[in-house]
Amino acid sequence: MKLWKVPRTERMPSGIRYSLVYIVNGKRVIGYDNAEGKGDHRHYNDKEAPYSFSGIRELTRDFYHDIERYLEKNYESKKG
Repeated sequence: MKLWKVPRTERMPSGIRYSLVYIVNGKRVIGYDNAEGKGDHRHYNDKEAPYSFSGIRELTRDFYHDIERYLEKNYESKKG
């Protein structure tokens, strides 16, 4: 997780720049960021979708929720 306080601009109205990533075997499987030119968005496996940033607390909650969902889908179902 990386979070930066930056000047509020039209492109960064929250004044927060962020990059949260979860990597498995060297591959990003979950990511949230507001990279240059793309605005707020999230990555889940190979899909990218807009993300509605409403604060750091919600951002981290959503990120950890996606990690839990990923783990349940990819590891919990393989227990036997």
